[in-house]
Amino acid sequence: MTPLDPVLTEPLRNPQTVLSALDFAGVAVFAATGALAAAREKHDVVTFAFFGAITGVGGGTLRDLLLGLPVFWVQDWRYLAVCLFASTALWLVGQRDWRFRALLWLDAVGLAAYGVMGAAKAEAAGAPALICIVMGTLTACFGGVVRDTLAGQPSILLRREINVTAAILAATVYIALRAPGMPIWPAAIVAALCGFLLRAAALRWGWTLPGFPTHASRA
Repeated sequence: MTPLDPVLTEPLRNPQTVLSALDFAGVAVFAATGALAAAREKHDVVTFAFFGAITGVGGGTLRDLLLGLPVFWVQDWRYLAVCLFASTALWLVGQRDWRFRALLWLDAVGLAAYGVMGAAKAEAAGAPALICIVMGTLTACFGGVVRDTLAGQPSILLRREINVTAAILAATVYIALRAPGMPIWPAAIVAALCGFLLRAAALRWGWTLPGFPTHASRA
């Protein structure tokens, strides 16, 4: 059997390649959700770009500031370029019946990818396991919180839908798999898939978290 080209196998040997791919994927899909939120309110192209950028990099910015790391998009201009590209693409697509449904599914992909990426970056910075999970959750959710606030929509934190939970699951599974020494790229893929499947199941079957129980007052 002919050996595989080293160029093709390098991404599998280099964990940072997998994490970078997840990072750019998370930025791209969250930027798209930001642009779709702008579309819902019929904003102009400048607002599309702003919503896309603030949603795409918001969670990662908070993560890096809390961890005392250089803010990722300041160090690498390609992240903002990805945000602008995703926002422009949504603007050019124009009015489509499916676009707001796409917002939900893109958000599911972003929650899973960014939940893993945030946890992985915190792990690389030497943070304890619980902090890694918290950072993964913040990375995945903070951009969406800012997006919803700017769009005048109820924040994802104020809804009982299973979305933040999916990010928590993705981050937790990643850290749990890494604890016994699983390599980064299979742990990242399995964890992201778990987070996405949970959110997808919630979208498909309408799963929600139980609310605080209330009891009828006595007569």
